[in-house]
Amino acid sequence: MTNGKETAPEAPPGVDLEKPSAARVYDWYLGGTHNWAVDREFGRRIMQLWPHAKHGSRHNRQFMNRVVRAAVDAGIRQFLDLGSGVPTVGNVHEVVRERLPEGERGRVVYVDYEEVAAAHARLILEREGATDWAALVQHDMRDPAGILRHPETRRLLDLDEPVCVLMIAVLHFVGPDDGPNELVRAYVDKLAPGSWLGLSHMTTPDDPELAAGVLRFADQYRNTANPVWLRPRDEIAGFFAGLTLLEPGITHLTDWRPDVDPARLPPAEAQARPFAWCGVAEKPD
Repeated sequence: MTNGKETAPEAPPGVDLEKPSAARVYDWYLGGTHNWAVDREFGRRIMQLWPHAKHGSRHNRQFMNRVVRAAVDAGIRQFLDLGSGVPTVGNVHEVVRERLPEGERGRVVYVDYEEVAAAHARLILEREGATDWAALVQHDMRDPAGILRHPETRRLLDLDEPVCVLMIAVLHFVGPDDGPNELVRAYVDKLAPGSWLGLSHMTTPDDPELAAGVLRFADQYRNTANPVWLRPRDEIAGFFAGLTLLEPGITHLTDWRPDVDPARLPPAEAQARPFAWCGVAEKPD
């Protein structure tokens, strides 16, 4: 539990603890410890407007964990996590480390442009002694060329070998003027055959009453630096153009190779199900 500031780790130098951070609020949704009172207060306000935020965030993280485990099992050892936030609860490098056979090592590059996320991420990786195989690139994911040629990316990732690119709950922060389809393609085009793309994206359900709630959530971000763009299933499926979708295709978060039967989810979790789509695809030869 994170009920007081004393339960959070020491703040990296220069980090403002008077303003909420989107990355730390997400960490609070996930039950992490890298958040402060200001983050929890903002998160609770969001929950009052749209009570599914916490379950939806956790479904996203669980989906990402399943994708990483599946990629490791398929032989992929390199991961590029775009818009990673604070790498804390169920993060990529932890899952990779736990899933790999003994004696093998993976390589992980996190990408986030936000100063708060970058500062916390670097501190966590340093404290865990993981900096020789995992790194944080502080950069905007909308600049693929800059990220792929960054020294840390070049140090850790061999683009001639398969890479699992993760775009988990980030493309709904990319507006139409930024060309989301072209952005995805710019990454995929640089990847070797056999690489994976794992992606999740918020959506508006067909039910008007359900849609009203998530639209209120999106409105909270409309006038911020990170407005949310809700997209329908067909548009989200279009991000996988030219790739081979892996089973079970485009699904809700809880339905992609689940560890728990979605029909047995507690009611509060089941109610969060319709608000996002996800999928994983492989780059063909």
